[in-house]
Amino acid sequence: MDLTIEDKNLIYNSIRDVKDFPKKGIVFKDITTLLNNAEALQTLMNHLEEKYKSYNLDFIAGIDSRGFIFGSALADRLKIGFVPVRKKGKLPSTTVCEKYELEYGYDEVEIHIDAFLKKDARVLLIDDLIATGGTANAAAKLIKDVGANLVEICFVMNLTFLDGVKKISEHAPVYAVLDIE
Repeated sequence: MDLTIEDKNLIYNSIRDVKDFPKKGIVFKDITTLLNNAEALQTLMNHLEEKYKSYNLDFIAGIDSRGFIFGSALADRLKIGFVPVRKKGKLPSTTVCEKYELEYGYDEVEIHIDAFLKKDARVLLIDDLIATGGTANAAAKLIKDVGANLVEICFVMNLTFLDGVKKISEHAPVYAVLDIE
C-alpha cells in the first residue's frame, strides 16, 4: 500500500517540531504527538504492515528507544519476534557492541549475541528518524556481526539534508516513509 499525499501529510503534520532541543539550534522531531494521534499512527502502521508482510521476515530490530515503539508494534502485526538494539550497558546477557561517533565524542550500541534464534535470520532494522546515520550504521553492523541477514533499514523520517542514508545504504536498502528537507 503506497501512501497517498493526504496520508503522508497526516503523518507529517502529527509530528511536532521542538526548537532548541536538546540544545540550541536543533529542531527536534517529536513523535509523541504522532503516537497519541490514533488516525496518524494507524495510517503509518497499516502502511508498514502492508509494505513488509511479503518480505518473509523473521525479526524486527528496533534502535533504542523510539525504534522500540514502531518495531515492536510492527513485529506484533507481522507475528514475528522483536530484538532491541540498546545503548551500552542496558542488556542483561552476553552482548556485542559497536562504537559510533557523535558530534562531541562517541557512544556505543549493543545487541545480545544470541538475539536472532536462527542462522541467517531475515531482519528489518527500524527507527523513527535518520539524521547523520551513526547509530543506524552501528546497529546494521551489529546485526550482521551476529550472523543475521539485514534485509532492509526503515525510518519514519529521513532528514535528507544530513545525508545519513548514504552512510548506511552499503548495508541494505533503505526506506523512509517521509523525506524531510
